[in-house]
Amino acid sequence: MEEQVDRLVEKTWAKYQNTPPDQRLLIAVSGIPGSGKTTLALTITTRLNALHTTLHGKTTSPPPATFVPMDGYHFPRSELDKFPDPKNAHDRRGAAFTFDGEAFLKLVQQIRKPITKTTPPIHAPSFDHALKDPVYDDIPIPPTARIVIFEGNYLSLNTEPWSQAAALMDELWFVNVTFPVAGARLVPRHVKAGIAPTEELAWKRVNENDLVNGQEIVDNRLEVHEVIESKEDDSWKPSGI
Repeated sequence: MEEQVDRLVEKTWAKYQNTPPDQRLLIAVSGIPGSGKTTLALTITTRLNALHTTLHGKTTSPPPATFVPMDGYHFPRSELDKFPDPKNAHDRRGAAFTFDGEAFLKLVQQIRKPITKTTPPIHAPSFDHALKDPVYDDIPIPPTARIVIFEGNYLSLNTEPWSQAAALMDELWFVNVTFPVAGARLVPRHVKAGIAPTEELAWKRVNENDLVNGQEIVDNRLEVHEVIESKEDDSWKPSGI
């Protein structure tokens, strides 16, 4: 991962230097479930802020990069209960139709507006894996956050409203991985999170939901600026597993 991260940090920092002071640099990192997109997005955000500190010191200005995952835009379980087929909605949670894409688009539109002296902090939702539901207004995006790294499965999907949000990004990155490697990463994650009680049932969910969603993502992907290869090594494994 290290060589790819070095190049992407260097590229992003150069683009940031050429971004007008009243604008933000928006980057969307997408990929199939288990691709390592969260690991990459968090690593890039951390490295950009470390570079800023190295160049400018800790006290001159706040770190410019912030990370916004798409997970907070899961429809809550109470909303899935209202779907025409609630059982299917719960079973397929994680599919594109179980996310509030319109709300995500509104967030991106708000972040895309020029920054002024009166621009207030913007707040995005997070996702509580213990509660298995979003936590609203949990991620602050202050006016000083000039680089926003978004992460999520559907950020380069060529269907509305995801494609509308993608059009507002400065860069679209896609983390590429084989389906077997992605599945092997997802199984222990599902067991640890309590999504499936056993590895056997976790594989069932992977094959019947996660990789079905992954095929949709691959088949309907927009043109992207970067395709990053997710290697089968420890640096790409999800944290906490």
